[in-house]
Amino acid sequence: MGQRDTPSVAERLAGQHVLLTGVTGFVGEALLHLMLTEVPDVRVSVLVRPKGSTSGAARTAKLLEKPVFADVVAAAGGVEALIDARVAVVEGDLADVPALPADIDAVVHCAGDVSFDPPVDEGFTTNVIGVRDLLDRIDEAQAASGREIHYVHISTAYVAGRRRGSIPEAPVEHDVDLETELAWGLGQRRAVEDQSRGADLLTKERKKAEKEHSRAGLLTAARATEAARRQWVKDELVRIGTERARSLGWTDCYTFTKAMGERVVERWAAGSTPGAAGPRRASIVRPSIIESALERPHVGWIEGFKMAEPLILAYGRGELPEFPAAPDTIVDIVPVDHVVSAIVAVLAHPPEPGDVGYFHVSSGDRNPLTFNMLYSSVRTYFDHHPFTAGDRGAARLPEWRFPGARSVERLLSTSEKAWKVADYVVGHAPRSDRARELARKLHQQGRRLEFLRRYLDLYMEYATAELRFSDKQTMALFTSLSEEDRATFAFDTSVVDWPRYFIEVHCPAVTAPVRRLDELRALRKKPSGTSLREVGSGGEGIAAFFDMDGTLLSSNVIETYLWVRLRELDGGERLAELGRIASKVPSLVQAERRSRSDFLRGVYREYEGARAADLDAVADEHLTDHILSRLSPDAVRRIREHRAAGHQTVLITGAIRPLTRPLRPLFDHIEAADLAVDERGVCTGFLASSPLVGESRAAWMRSYAAEHHIDMKASFAYADSHSDLPLLEAVGNPVAVRPDVPLYRHARRSHWDVADWASPSGSVRALDPGVRT
Repeated sequence: MGQRDTPSVAERLAGQHVLLTGVTGFVGEALLHLMLTEVPDVRVSVLVRPKGSTSGAARTAKLLEKPVFADVVAAAGGVEALIDARVAVVEGDLADVPALPADIDAVVHCAGDVSFDPPVDEGFTTNVIGVRDLLDRIDEAQAASGREIHYVHISTAYVAGRRRGSIPEAPVEHDVDLETELAWGLGQRRAVEDQSRGADLLTKERKKAEKEHSRAGLLTAARATEAARRQWVKDELVRIGTERARSLGWTDCYTFTKAMGERVVERWAAGSTPGAAGPRRASIVRPSIIESALERPHVGWIEGFKMAEPLILAYGRGELPEFPAAPDTIVDIVPVDHVVSAIVAVLAHPPEPGDVGYFHVSSGDRNPLTFNMLYSSVRTYFDHHPFTAGDRGAARLPEWRFPGARSVERLLSTSEKAWKVADYVVGHAPRSDRARELARKLHQQGRRLEFLRRYLDLYMEYATAELRFSDKQTMALFTSLSEEDRATFAFDTSVVDWPRYFIEVHCPAVTAPVRRLDELRALRKKPSGTSLREVGSGGEGIAAFFDMDGTLLSSNVIETYLWVRLRELDGGERLAELGRIASKVPSLVQAERRSRSDFLRGVYREYEGARAADLDAVADEHLTDHILSRLSPDAVRRIREHRAAGHQTVLITGAIRPLTRPLRPLFDHIEAADLAVDERGVCTGFLASSPLVGESRAAWMRSYAAEHHIDMKASFAYADSHSDLPLLEAVGNPVAVRPDVPLYRHARRSHWDVADWASPSGSVRALDPGVRT
């Protein structure tokens, strides 16, 4: 055990050529760093796929530019020198594995789908087909060189599935027919796609979309229908994979397909695959839940969010009221530096051909961490280093009582039902600041509930698992190393002090980037009315499109009609006219909910008999004060910013043209509704053409842009209503202004700017033209 004549890990691997996959991932990056720093005489090739227009070589160079590689890059004389000397790039991925270097001695396969809930076909493609194709390429390289290649397969301890008790380092016992399940899994996308195009599902989604988007237009509803169909396909493929996995004894599609991938490796190692030349060397490394580094490359090093981080952050923000685990259930966590150290040790000790080596890199059998210990440690950390909850000070930490999975499920289900009721009520409430504020709070609460539901569904199995992964073979490998190697390649998880790890290492590492983002948000925070992106400069080819009622000014077509109409009536007639219009309001509201066009046509019928010239005169002589009294100063400033930047300013409104006359100085072009007149210049009560609403606005904007050489992606649009969704989606910079609840929700989901352009202070709302405003 650790005798002086035992070859070191570095000596065993000296002169070898090792291919790594998955180096752009968390484990792969840590593994590459360890090999470059501690196994200096190994040549490394990395299989990296191009991403968009970025080549695999460019991605590798960018990876090596990270601070974690600074020392090894400096020692090599730069990234290019390091790549030339030690890191060759093989362009490709598991979807189409390229030919491998003919002189490789070993392959470490870290790449794979790490999502717990992938669509079933994607899980099989990556975790089974990808493994099979890689092994075929290894066979080709082995045949070309005559070398015996050692294949190290990185799996997961949770291939044990829904078993209970001690899990040995051995093949997973099951009688699943690999080829049958593989063919089934790969065929599910076609089957589900066909099902998604059936009349029942499409009718349901279309009616739902048309009810929600009818005011915006039928094409908007059609796009929403198709988006819903695609989401259904994805969700259904996830659901099918999960159910099939659980029916066979696994927790989810991830662990199921990883187990199937192991079976591919086992058959390959045994030489039982078609065309096999004989037994091969293979090792399978099964980490448990991999988290931040205990020591290397530095204390707390972590890339991205793994399994525990979202839960820790949610708890620290007071958003995780309970967890569906028993307090004494073991949560098996292992630091990433222990995992990659074990991988390198396994790589240096290949088994005999045909004998697969199995190694659990885990902690639960010899150094168990329970959920109660985890909770206590995380709570202690946040007690001393709390998140702030805005102006309310430290976030309030929930007190977990571990009531059991069923109680947590009931609590969540009750909260979801209450949220749906509240969401429906707010969604149908009249437009107001209060409604928008409630919608904002409901949006936040809905996101929290979605988060809790997702993690409850994903982690319920892991939180209730009664597994203890034996790591006897892993520890036998560790104790066989020299004393120096045990210090360099440390993977004895019994040394981890869990409270210290979470309080001093993991939680600080996880929360640090979040705290930095919170600080930046606090510095950038501005009043909601002015927190818009800059309009920029160099405005040639850029336009700013503005809606009028509800966006620029706090008015609507009914109110404006009454203001104009009541000027010519005396007191009694005014009351009668108000009563007549009031009696029509319910039918007008219904029309507006169904179709904005029908609503406008209904209102403009009231102008029948008016002289067009008189309307212009009223607008010029009397309406200007009415309009300007309701015109938002913030809106005017924004229009002037666009004009100063050289942008074309365009008003596009369903209001009749005379009502826009006071705004002509602000706009380069005004597109408004024109009333039809007879030969005497008298309004007929009809429009000269269909009103520009919903999708017709977007169509007009695209036509205007083509005629005036406008870049729509660089242009801006401002509107307040869900019926204006096509108008806003037509540009690259949409802004929802004091939006109604449906538009507000869409804007939040789409990360659009939201502006709160208030009416002028001191503005008095009055329909009586005799009252000064």
